Amino acid sequence: MVGIIIASHGEFASGILQSGTMIFGEQENVKAVTLMPSEGPDNVKAKMKEAISTFDNQDEVLFLVDLWGGTPFNQATGLIEEHKDKWAIVAGLNLPMLIEAFASRFSMNTAHEIAAHILDTAREGIKVSPENLEPVTASAPTAAKSVNAGAPGKFEYVLARIDSRLLHGQVATAWTKTTQPTRIIVVSDEVAKDELRKKLIQQAAPPGVKAHVVPVKKMIELAKDDQHFGGQRALLLFENPQDALRAVEGGVPLKTINVGSMAHSLGKVQPNKVLAFNQDDINAFAKLKEAGLSFDVRKVPNDSKGNMDEIIKRAQEELAKRK
Repeated sequence: MVGIIIASHGEFASGILQSGTMIFGEQENVKAVTLMPSEGPDNVKAKMKEAISTFDNQDEVLFLVDLWGGTPFNQATGLIEEHKDKWAIVAGLNLPMLIEAFASRFSMNTAHEIAAHILDTAREGIKVSPENLEPVTASAPTAAKSVNAGAPGKFEYVLARIDSRLLHGQVATAWTKTTQPTRIIVVSDEVAKDELRKKLIQQAAPPGVKAHVVPVKKMIELAKDDQHFGGQRALLLFENPQDALRAVEGGVPLKTINVGSMAHSLGKVQPNKVLAFNQDDINAFAKLKEAGLSFDVRKVPNDSKGNMDEIIKRAQEELAKRK
């Protein structure tokens, strides 16, 4: 696996590594190197060498630095002088770039390949709102389309996820990179009534992917349409297990549901860090299991899978104690 050095002036490198880990999961062979006010170039070089010495594969190293021409960049440049055929530097570090680099390590084996690949993502991650502030270009990039889009057929469901936060960073980056949907569909009666939330969700869609918000009844209708969605890869997002159950009982053909996040609220118990349940939630999961669905319990693709039966058992025990 390609090793990654994240280097910056001040604590930026440490902070962005923490952010990337929150979104994409814990990473091996990744180190943050910081240049602090009391330090100089030699300190940065020493830190980089020490970090590289911990990597499993020291032949392939990618430096992601904050500023072209700055001290971290200059020291990385000096280090790769003897490794130009293998190592690479990308300057102008931002979070989309970092997450794309993490994802690329699953399919790309060289630092040069990853460095070239992440440039477009880094640029596409820079956007402005209101959109009319965006400069007009003669040849703006168009969203990627499925080769078979528009052909007769139904959706291919690449992921169905229960997440009280719906479309956020972990979904727009980690899960989208892993599952490659052409459409993200938020299935919720409540959100479908809220024009502001609908707009925010549509704006949060990653480049090349369309985001939609539909009521549960509409999703059931779309699932039965065998004429208009051939070649479309759908990622479904549900706020709660009750909506997912209604969709499945109505005919949406799901086999597995990823359970990522269920927010705590009054009357709920929280058997682990990210999932909170009341009795209605537990009953809904029981009915989903009776319908033949399996559960993939994890926040991001890199996480190990949790045992849903054990989690629900703990939730039931905690609810019983409250009675």
